[in-house]
Amino acid sequence: MSAARAGTRAQFGVIDIFAGPGGLGEGFSSYERKPGSGTYPFELAVSAEMERSAHATLRLRAFYRLLQRNEGQIPEEYWDYLRDVAAGKAETPRARFEEGRWRSLWKEAELEALNLTLGKSEDNQELYRRIEAVKSEYDELVLIGGPPCQAYSLVGRARQKKVAEFRTKGDPRHFLYKQYLAILATFKPAVFIMENVKGILTSKVGNQEMFAAIQRDLKNPSAALGAAVSSADTEQYALLPIHVPDGMERTEDLVANDPSAFIIRCEEHGVPQARHRVIIMGVRRDYAKPFVAKLSGLDSSATRNRIEHALAGLPSLRSGVSREFDDSKRWYDAMERERKRVIRAIKQTMPAVAQVLQTTVPAANLPRSSTKYAPGRVSTLAGELRGLNPGVVLNHDTRGHMPSDLARYMFVAAFAEAEGRSPTSRDFPVELAPDHESWSAGSFADRFRVQRKGQPSNTITSHLSKDGHAFIHWDASQCRSLSVREAARLQTFPDDYLFLGPRTDQFVQVGNAVPPMVARQIARVVHRVLSNSK
Repeated sequence: MSAARAGTRAQFGVIDIFAGPGGLGEGFSSYERKPGSGTYPFELAVSAEMERSAHATLRLRAFYRLLQRNEGQIPEEYWDYLRDVAAGKAETPRARFEEGRWRSLWKEAELEALNLTLGKSEDNQELYRRIEAVKSEYDELVLIGGPPCQAYSLVGRARQKKVAEFRTKGDPRHFLYKQYLAILATFKPAVFIMENVKGILTSKVGNQEMFAAIQRDLKNPSAALGAAVSSADTEQYALLPIHVPDGMERTEDLVANDPSAFIIRCEEHGVPQARHRVIIMGVRRDYAKPFVAKLSGLDSSATRNRIEHALAGLPSLRSGVSREFDDSKRWYDAMERERKRVIRAIKQTMPAVAQVLQTTVPAANLPRSSTKYAPGRVSTLAGELRGLNPGVVLNHDTRGHMPSDLARYMFVAAFAEAEGRSPTSRDFPVELAPDHESWSAGSFADRFRVQRKGQPSNTITSHLSKDGHAFIHWDASQCRSLSVREAARLQTFPDDYLFLGPRTDQFVQVGNAVPPMVARQIARVVHRVLSNSK
């Protein structure tokens, strides 16, 4: 950010709830009124997240922004901390920054990023106290965030089908959107952004369609919570799509007649990932002027960023062997045994795939983690994501895999190279089939999926925390799933965004986040609504 930030007052305070590691907030806080102007109209005023590791990530990023705002640039001491983290010798951020030169900024970051479980009375009260304390510093407030999506996702609903009580009462997380309603009713922000998975459009509790109820309640939050119905513009919201195609107007009728108009397809807006999410923009009616219908939406391009564009410059890594001592020789030996076994299994039926594996040499010379960028030119996207980072790669290490999974990873990578697609269960030879009852059924048929070069990746999800089977690197010689940093690149997080907590927690944070690239474009639309309305 420009040094001008230190002297520029933000017009709009952002309240970020269910914030996760802060993808939406990162987009809003990094949006410039005009690129290169150093004028940032949005400022994270308060954010709230319940999970401890995600909160730690959120708090550190709040501290990072405060350093930028107050110093005009990131001081060398912060980069030193990131180098220590990469080298595995850093203490916690709190231990490093709570005392000393940056003490006051660390305290400010702690006041901004709160570890709260919304829905708990005492935590709600703390959040409201903080919002009340900061709201007068801004012209208007903007509420952003998304309630936990597991209750709405198709996979989450499939798991709950056998639970009778779920069919009639739902999951308690179905109703966390009411935390939005309470904040809207109490503080009446000028605009809100609510994000969730596509499954929210078809989710039901009993015979009630949840999305219809959510739309109704968001239009008049006070009335939804039992207050007297008011016709005041400051009590009601117009629900609008954040993006509309060229030649189409942004209207309430558009989404009322077809709620799928709320869906944002991130790969159409610069993100190197096929991520489809519901994004609702609620505009307080005193700001819902006719010109809003004609405002341009998100960036659109006929050329899509590909996975290799996003990962360019990150060092290559090998996987490991799990459940036993791992070094390069043991890994190589295991890879060679499995490679030959796969070739024998497919040599007659899939000669082209076998040929790829016959020329594959396991990359035993590669490390399992690296903190240094690979030499050479990188794509424009990769250069943008590297940003101000002085040269340290964070959160970039690999998992270990069972030998049987090494075989499957090699097979799917080689299959994709030979056939131009990722295999499904019916393409697997019997010798490689895992012992799963649902192996050939439905959504589990592509349980092992390679991320192919030449196109955006599949949707990065929190399931990466459990295994990497659906996120296999295209290079059979590396034979591995994606690292946290690679997943973060595909989500368009900048390279200096440090994810804290165990690696499992880091994957959850990245998978649940909103891509900052899309969030920044959303912020631009919101800013145009607010700055032109009065």
